[in-house]
Amino acid sequence: MSQPDPEKKGASGGDLEPHCRTNGVATATATATRRRMLGKLLFVAFSAALVLLWAEDTSVVRGGAPRPLQIGYHLGSYSVDSSTPTAPSSMSKNNATRSSSSRSSNSSSSSSSSSTTLPTKFSPPIWISVPVVPNFTTTIISSWKALPVGEACRDSPTTDISIPALDGRVSPVELSAAEIHEFSFTAFDDAGRPRCLGGDYFEVDLSGASWKSRPPLLDRGDGSYSLLLQVAPDFAGAFNLTVTLLCRSFEGLKMWPVRFKYDRQLRKIPIIISRPNRITGDGDGSASSLPELRTCRSSDFGQDFWWSGRWTRHCGKEREAECAVDDEGRYRCLAPDHPCQRPWCTGPLGALESDGWVYSAHCSFKIFAGEQAWDCLANKWIFFWGDSNHVDTIRNLLHFVLGRTDVQQVPRRFDYNFTSPSNASQSVRITSIFNGHWNESMNYLGLQSLENEDFRRLLWKIFSTEDRVPDVMIINSGLHDGFYWRSVRAFAQGAERAAEFWAEVMRHVRQRGKAVPRIFYRTTIAAGGYGRVLVYNPSKMEAFNGVLLEKLKEKGLLSAGGGGVIDDFDMTFPWHYDHRCSDGMHYGRAPAKAVWMDRQIGHHYFVDLMLGHVLLNAICSD
Repeated sequence: MSQPDPEKKGASGGDLEPHCRTNGVATATATATRRRMLGKLLFVAFSAALVLLWAEDTSVVRGGAPRPLQIGYHLGSYSVDSSTPTAPSSMSKNNATRSSSSRSSNSSSSSSSSSTTLPTKFSPPIWISVPVVPNFTTTIISSWKALPVGEACRDSPTTDISIPALDGRVSPVELSAAEIHEFSFTAFDDAGRPRCLGGDYFEVDLSGASWKSRPPLLDRGDGSYSLLLQVAPDFAGAFNLTVTLLCRSFEGLKMWPVRFKYDRQLRKIPIIISRPNRITGDGDGSASSLPELRTCRSSDFGQDFWWSGRWTRHCGKEREAECAVDDEGRYRCLAPDHPCQRPWCTGPLGALESDGWVYSAHCSFKIFAGEQAWDCLANKWIFFWGDSNHVDTIRNLLHFVLGRTDVQQVPRRFDYNFTSPSNASQSVRITSIFNGHWNESMNYLGLQSLENEDFRRLLWKIFSTEDRVPDVMIINSGLHDGFYWRSVRAFAQGAERAAEFWAEVMRHVRQRGKAVPRIFYRTTIAAGGYGRVLVYNPSKMEAFNGVLLEKLKEKGLLSAGGGGVIDDFDMTFPWHYDHRCSDGMHYGRAPAKAVWMDRQIGHHYFVDLMLGHVLLNAICSD
């Protein structure tokens, strides 16, 4: 993608605009009769979804409230013992055969009145790590194209699974905390035949009273899958493992996947996590522990693996309902200076307004007090390029962390200097350019917006016309790409061109004798609630995240200057099943004591506020 002609000028993608624009949202209604063709019904559904996305996204402008392919796109390196899969319909409920447990030998298990403990080989515990799949783009495209026909085990869709180690138990299975446990399962069709091809997208959730995480899932490409479970000893107790089949045979990657949605909960399995005893192995002791998490450093954002984090809860109300929304729509149930519990975070946990919930990954994060944040950001220039979730994150950073409570909203496109309310000598410059469309009042283009020359010129200008360039660049793309690109192959081509464009911009920066900014790729969120089955569903967004990340890394954009990845997909996934924390596409809508999408009063915004602190950890780690 070449440098734009500097002499041409255009209105839509011109200079930065200090004020937001508003635009009308056209709505249409249609009456469907019994005799209408299926195509018309699908058209109506598609139009309705467009209106929903338009209305929600433009509310920002208005200020409104593989291996072959890893289906979770995860790749593990853990040993697993497998036995012949048993169809769910014929599986004995009283003699479920254990298929696998990480670092364990095969053993038959029988049900009993008390919980059954699966023996675990004790070795030095490590945290789960999921390497980024090499050649991800080629792998996912070839896997999708290779879907064959003519064999029943390949053609027939998945309707159920068999998890021999966990199915049919009268009492909960008991697992040791700290250890990584791997369980294999097999997909079956409606006739009870095991499938011999992968491509199903499972949503996996592991939740306890003070723990929420997304266990990594491995698609082996032959109809078998395995998932990894791990819980820190501090949170031992009762858990539920939930497996939902969202979409099948790569159907979530299609242009309009709502037609193919499955979205059925296949398992909700009670599990007991016990603190292990290295000497007796009886699962009741507390000697075993994981390496202590340390606060994230700059190098932690450049690791070549996806985040496999968890949300943990500390000192919150005993029951969620006890933390009520206040008149401002906020959840201030802990004192603002209530401290974090190490090693899960440092700083004032109460500032998250999360009733004790906090996110950690391969490292933990510092929750910044206002003065600390200003000390870090003073005199810096931060550039954001991405979807409207950036708008919410910037607003929440300013309002909740930096003390700029006068900032109730920010537009999709702006270039402002913000001054500390308590120290006039401290200011930060924030430039934000919406990339959902080259016209900031429109949507549904994503990376395709770069095909507009005026838009490219606008971006080029930021890095070429001043004596300085941004210190940090945070980029994202995905939600709007889900609408525009008809296939993963097409998106990969767009991602390649986008990476080429930004690589050319950075070459020009170096030619000017300037230091290139530290570039962080913020992965696209896991769409929540109704958004789970639409064009920006988690299956597609996880694939798009992998493709764009690979293209950016190939151009060396994330390694230059000490950048990396901020995995917001992993952060949002445990909260994406309903609308408590999102409107479907945004996790940071401003607080309001009003009826939310789930018909409750108020909504949670702490997931995006946590992201803001993670961004500060990345920016301030230099």
